[in-house]
Amino acid sequence: MNQIARKYVEFIRQPDVARLLVVALLARMPIGMVGFSMLMYLRESLGNFTLAGSVVGMNLVALAAAAPIQGRLIDRLGPRRPLLVTGTVQPLALVGVLVSASSGAGYWTVAFFAALAGMFASPITTLTRTMWRHRFEREDDRRTAFALDAIAIEVNFTLGPTIIAAMLAWLDARTAFAFAIAVVLASVVIYIGSGVLALYRKTEAGERHLLGPLTEPRLWLVFVVTAGLAVCFGLLEVGYPAYATFMLAPALGGLLLAVNSVGSVIGGAIYGGMHFRMPVERQLACTMGLMALPLFVHALVQTPTIFTVTALVAGGLIAPSIAAQSVLVSRFAPSKYATEAFTWSSTFIVSGIGAGMALGGLMVETVGLRPTFAAGAAIMAAMALFALLTLSPRAPREARAND
Repeated sequence: MNQIARKYVEFIRQPDVARLLVVALLARMPIGMVGFSMLMYLRESLGNFTLAGSVVGMNLVALAAAAPIQGRLIDRLGPRRPLLVTGTVQPLALVGVLVSASSGAGYWTVAFFAALAGMFASPITTLTRTMWRHRFEREDDRRTAFALDAIAIEVNFTLGPTIIAAMLAWLDARTAFAFAIAVVLASVVIYIGSGVLALYRKTEAGERHLLGPLTEPRLWLVFVVTAGLAVCFGLLEVGYPAYATFMLAPALGGLLLAVNSVGSVIGGAIYGGMHFRMPVERQLACTMGLMALPLFVHALVQTPTIFTVTALVAGGLIAPSIAAQSVLVSRFAPSKYATEAFTWSSTFIVSGIGAGMALGGLMVETVGLRPTFAAGAAIMAAMALFALLTLSPRAPREARAND
């Protein structure tokens, strides 16, 4: 453990690393706040979770569809102008959701503003991953950077909903949603004002293909694995609350999700601080293969204590998987498509989680809880095998030739 801690201290002491970590953590707080606060506010305004959930779903679909377009614009124009545009339009569109819902403007008006907010969602998360790619050339440094980045996002997804939950308990849903909108606006100000945009390296203009990074076959293989991984995340998002409902302890669902996130933070910290001789392709396959085991255990046990420990173990492999996946995206994406490649990665993650939640909801209602977790284990094992068979390790020299 001392060796891991020493590696992190040396890594964070490098120029710009600590600043980018702190700025990214602060500027990405909205990702844990907006969806949750919007859902709870619209549940009150529109009358039920069905309508509220469909509006939040439209926001996520629009985000997933528009992200690659934003990435392409950033690769061509640089990050400042797209950030200014999204940093203006997204908060205004969210205000549109707030006002239209409270004034009774109708479901489709609210849905329009929610979709608009998704289309112009700030690209801070994917832009930060691109900056890590630009900041480091060595793949081991990138692995550590992406592990820390995955840990920071887990903190966002844990701390953000906690803040919103406290506001819901002490104030009301309208105030919580308004606060989340203010955080969205503040995040862009923090990101641009911090000076981290200087780390972005714009590539020289050249011939570009209509499909951008999707012309790289190896990226398609990574994205297929990414989608399968995200489907399993979506199954957990439904499976944990469903298990809590089955146990007649609804609050347990939130605890299980939090424990899963804590496990991810611990696993990411260990993964990023270790040295591996195994190629990153094999690391991704192994972390996914190992994750299939606790997912399957979920289908076997019912005791809350054992189930919670299993959720912690399963979470411990999430951040390492995401970090290894990010390293491969940064390696396979040509420099001129660097940001767009990461936005495509986000698109596959968001779409996969949505598909997994839909599948999980259907399976829980029709075949039960245990088959739902067993399906997650089977999908994860299949994706691990797919990664092992299709993602062939390459020599470092060949990997650098792609930049």
